[in-house]
Amino acid sequence: MAPKDRKPRVTRNPDLIRGVGKHSRSKMYHKRGLWAIKAKNGGVFPRHDAKPAAPKPEEKPPKFYPADDVKKPLVNKRKPKPTKLRSSITPGTILIILAGRFKGKRVVFLKQLPSGLLLVTGPFKVNGVPLRRVNQSYVIGTSTKVDISGVNAEKFDDKYFAKEVEKKKKKGEGEFFEAEKEEKKTLPQGKKDDQKAVDASLIKAIEGVPELKSYLAARFSLSSGMKPHELVF
Repeated sequence: MAPKDRKPRVTRNPDLIRGVGKHSRSKMYHKRGLWAIKAKNGGVFPRHDAKPAAPKPEEKPPKFYPADDVKKPLVNKRKPKPTKLRSSITPGTILIILAGRFKGKRVVFLKQLPSGLLLVTGPFKVNGVPLRRVNQSYVIGTSTKVDISGVNAEKFDDKYFAKEVEKKKKKGEGEFFEAEKEEKKTLPQGKKDDQKAVDASLIKAIEGVPELKSYLAARFSLSSGMKPHELVF
């Protein structure tokens, strides 16, 4: 317990009312003698360096084993293997897309990307299918092929098709109703030029084969009575 003869602490700046002191800020500056401390240290208040933190003592291992088994994550030492391409799919093979936006369209296979996906194109001028990636499990390989020796597809990789991440902005009440008026996203001019360059060299090879252009433009479908397992593509 505190001694009884201890005097209560008295402030140098008593409150006139709650939150308002008797003396001003400049008055308290002289009253506390801060000007003398500043003058003694060359016009700057002295700064004391923080004491270095004491090193933490090393944790001792527990005396007893835990009651429950502590699961440790297993280290995956497997190296990813590249996706094996089907023997029926070779550069220049015409494929039939079985799912997605371009279901039933015939496309030309250009090459396999490092991710295992297939790089295909319509061409865009023939059937509206642009350069895109397709999983080989969603295509059928046909026996028809196109000479793609004149097509340069070296610059196309998985990073080429990566989407740009945009920051989402919170929409107000007025912006919510005007969402329909927003402009649609347009394809960069560079990608349009790449598509034209691929189409130009590919269409030359397609036009050299009779009826191949109309074959690519036609959509594949099954009619009644057709047996898919008996079809020869």
